[in-house]
Amino acid sequence: MEITYKLEELDAVAAKIIKKAENKILLFKGEMGAGKTTLIKEIVKQLGSNDRVSSPTFSLVNEYTSENGPIYHFDFHRIEDISEAYDMGFEEYVFSDAWKLIEWPEKIMELLPEKFVCAEIKTIANDLRKLQIAPNN
Repeated sequence: MEITYKLEELDAVAAKIIKKAENKILLFKGEMGAGKTTLIKEIVKQLGSNDRVSSPTFSLVNEYTSENGPIYHFDFHRIEDISEAYDMGFEEYVFSDAWKLIEWPEKIMELLPEKFVCAEIKTIANDLRKLQIAPNN
């Protein structure tokens, strides 16, 4: 599925992603500044969390509470070696029943299960994005 959207349409885009998600592992790819964290903020909100969402660039993972259980938000941009993901216990998170929203998944692909949904964001203009959503199953 491909969606071209303006930033003010994020709520509708997030709803489509959640509805189309075939599982609770969502990978977010895109260049720096493409809007990965901004989109994740809206998804977390729509999953029922009132927590403040920010990129876990230095902590690697943020946990948000929601009416439907925890939501885990990962950012692997700064890891230099996959052992850092092992050290933080990523395998325990990834096989939990919680939602997992993962930025910069390219760095940890070998740790992911076979089924996930990939959302790739491309900047078209200042306030215009193209989103490609594809399941991997």
